[in-house]
Amino acid sequence: MSTRLVNLVIDAARPGVLADFWAALLGWHVAIEDDGEVDVRAPESDGWDLDLVFVPVPEPKEVKNRVHLDLASTTPGHQAELVARALELGGRRVDLGQGDVPWAVLADPEGNEFCVLEPRAQYADTGAVASIVVDAHSPEALAAFWARITGWPVRGREGDVLVGLRSPSGRGPWLEFLRNDDTKRVKNRVHLDVAPPAGEDHAAAVTEVVAAGAAPADLGGPALPWRVLTDPEGNEFCVLTPR
Repeated sequence: MSTRLVNLVIDAARPGVLADFWAALLGWHVAIEDDGEVDVRAPESDGWDLDLVFVPVPEPKEVKNRVHLDLASTTPGHQAELVARALELGGRRVDLGQGDVPWAVLADPEGNEFCVLEPRAQYADTGAVASIVVDAHSPEALAAFWARITGWPVRGREGDVLVGLRSPSGRGPWLEFLRNDDTKRVKNRVHLDVAPPAGEDHAAAVTEVVAAGAAPADLGGPALPWRVLTDPEGNEFCVLTPR
């Protein structure tokens, strides 16, 4: 496949406010502010090739997100510092029925869930973000689809519960598919963008992605230069123009 991951997009009532929260929490910086869209970018040392992109939407958040971020920590003290910083910046603790676990479950100022993990060797070299986690009825099958359209190979498995992909560069976060039997009911507020390289044909890239198992998504609204599709479990994503 010619496409690659380029963005993690988060719907927001106030994109600037939410972008500032995440930039401050992760130690990243706001790179782009344009027509309500705000992009937050990692330092080169994090090895993260995707922007966090915050876009304005009128709809309120209704249900638990099916895509969330896990943040990495290096020591128990560092984990506690990250949790305290998130709370000071406007985040809050949330109870999703996780029980007594070693990680902290939080939500950002607009209710988007995320986790601050305890130190784990697997994430020692990821930078601030350990992983992008996607709920999946079939982690193996969904991971296979995303591996095909991103070029990220499978690098880890935990039985039939979790399958992890990692960039071929070995840098940046994991992309993990976690078993969850909840039914998807509304459009995801967090989604991934892929794009073909500069000079490639956009229509041909969309055709390839559909052949891999994606389906067109009709979300209404004006015609756009990118294509909105859904993966085999109905998660929306975009195939952007070449870049």
